[in-house]
Amino acid sequence: MVCLMASCGGKKADDSAKAAAADTVAAPAAVPEYKLMDSLPLTDMSKFKKDKDGKIAIFDGKTLEGWRGYDRADVPAAWVVDNGAIHIKGSGQGEAGAKDGGDLLFAHKFKDFELEFEWKVDKGSNSGVFILVQEVEGQPSYISAPEYQVLDNVNHPDAKLGKDGDRQSASLYDMIPAKPQNSKPFGQWNKGKIMCYKGTVVYSQNGQNVVEYHLWTQQWKELLDASKFSKDKWPLAYELLMNCGGPNHEGFIALQDHVVTVVDATVFNIGRIYVKAGQCVVAYSSVVFAFCCIQVFVLSVSVG
Repeated sequence: MVCLMASCGGKKADDSAKAAAADTVAAPAAVPEYKLMDSLPLTDMSKFKKDKDGKIAIFDGKTLEGWRGYDRADVPAAWVVDNGAIHIKGSGQGEAGAKDGGDLLFAHKFKDFELEFEWKVDKGSNSGVFILVQEVEGQPSYISAPEYQVLDNVNHPDAKLGKDGDRQSASLYDMIPAKPQNSKPFGQWNKGKIMCYKGTVVYSQNGQNVVEYHLWTQQWKELLDASKFSKDKWPLAYELLMNCGGPNHEGFIALQDHVVTVVDATVFNIGRIYVKAGQCVVAYSSVVFAFCCIQVFVLSVSVG
């Protein structure tokens, strides 16, 4: 009797252990913890005057009103206005090495929009434009935001990394290569455009559509799974990018402090930028945006 009771008790204990193990395996992985910087100041768009076409100049060629650093309330000292353009001063310390630098963003969240810009890189330059940026404490802007790559495809090593050229100019960085790859050599102007509408995003370069992707879809998940932002390689980036734009599917437009040139000089300039509010049904409202030397002069962005 004692043996039988011990045997039955042992079987029950074994079954309980197996059930507990099964529950452990089935439990979903914990979502990485992070903190959004929701208390940082936003731009009062009522301060920006509309022109005769309904566009709002969010950079007037004189001040950085409406702009601030990523994850901070002020403008990093490396970003200044000079000769009617925004530029970041080089430091000679390599990429993202500007003294008191960091990414620059316009402190208004965009949802559906078109962004048009011109860009020109110095030799060996590397930068980017981010959309739908969320500000995450202690993390870089690209952890939450798709990137339109800006690069000297000939002289920067990133052009040869990644897969099939997916780190070259106008690519969705590390996920989709720009095809055709029609960028002009460093020192010459290129025209770029980003259209974002209800999760469909299209990149254009020099008048041709070169990338298209669809946020919050199975395609988007597969792109992330095959990238440096995969769940295994970077769980927090994966979580944020899977939910790109947060619950409202909106975020900031930002310029990357990640440029490097063969000389320690101005490497990133931004010209005048305009916004035009409008109905996002068939037409989009508009924001204008441009880069210069890396240079970028933004021409127009439409927002809804």
